[in-house]
Amino acid sequence: MTDTAKAIDILERLVGFDTTSRLSNLQLVEWVEDYLRGHDVASERVANADGTKANLFASLGPAVEGGVILSGHSDVVPVDGQDWSSDPWTLTPRDGRLYGRGTCDMKGFIALALAHVPAFAAGKRPVHLAISYDEEIGCKGAPDMIARMAETIPTPRAAIIGEPSLMRVIDGHKGITVHEVSIRGHAAHSSLPQIGVSANHIAIELMAKLREIARDLAANPRANCEFSPPYSTLTIGMMHGGTAANILAGSADFTFDLRCLPGDDPATILQPFFALCDTLRADIRSAFPATDIAVSKRSSAPPLTPDGNGDAAAFVRSLTGENGPASKVSFAAEAGQFCEAGFPTVICGPGSIEQAHQPDEWIALDQMEAGNAFMVRLAEELAR
Repeated sequence: MTDTAKAIDILERLVGFDTTSRLSNLQLVEWVEDYLRGHDVASERVANADGTKANLFASLGPAVEGGVILSGHSDVVPVDGQDWSSDPWTLTPRDGRLYGRGTCDMKGFIALALAHVPAFAAGKRPVHLAISYDEEIGCKGAPDMIARMAETIPTPRAAIIGEPSLMRVIDGHKGITVHEVSIRGHAAHSSLPQIGVSANHIAIELMAKLREIARDLAANPRANCEFSPPYSTLTIGMMHGGTAANILAGSADFTFDLRCLPGDDPATILQPFFALCDTLRADIRSAFPATDIAVSKRSSAPPLTPDGNGDAAAFVRSLTGENGPASKVSFAAEAGQFCEAGFPTVICGPGSIEQAHQPDEWIALDQMEAGNAFMVRLAEELAR
């Protein structure tokens, strides 16, 4: 079996685990643990608080400096409401592509890394495999694993986060902050709005402020910016409220995410929104003390910048054969978290972000071949 074929065989197993972020990833973790044990490789779990999910990392080769971290997240986005032409949890080859949830984002990269475990284990410098959870809901799972790795592994030369980049080197991504807003109103008959507080009306005012902030950000793009779009973005992803057309909504909630360019401060951008929250909260409580506006930060991840990562980017470019400068992407990733912990970090992985999160998600076979060639060259470099 060729290395690529072996990786595809592993990818078939990984896709078969439904690791949607709302579910546990432990079946996948257990399978990887067993696979690594079969190659005499020990691994370490870093679980969440209730033990229902876990990160997993393992070191292959000698415990010396100058190795490489290969990292990917195990969780995937939901398939709910999407029109798939094949089972999303069954790897389906068709027309030079491999279809299935997570093939591109980012089980393909994990499969490629696992396929090369024997070669990495024989190297003179180590490969540290790192598999995280809950990346898709705000990069929530990786920080505990990253902290543990910073305590235990020798300093690596580079951390390679295998997000889909068509095997091009990425040295910058935006940060992300996700907030949830919950409004408690005072229900009443809709014919008597003066004796109640509609949580929906409060939510509308707050969302309008967020839209105002978003428009202001878009109206002031950063000059000579490599990100697309060249400004921080703010979007409202979910909203719910009310029980009937003729009842003032007793409760409402919505969730928004802010994706900041490096150098933009989330707190400063959101200050007008929080000021409005304070004003509206005081106003509704003066009439109905039990009402409330609560804002909670669900997750936050820093941006990735090129600062301090030049050698890592040059090293990875030498493996991909890419001659041009590294690129920037607007999606958030765990790369900024690895970099913040002191690991020189870049993004480089097979597949295109355009296929991620879509119905009929796929990765091209030639991208698996390119990813395999990269892993072969990495193993050869670390064996010298």
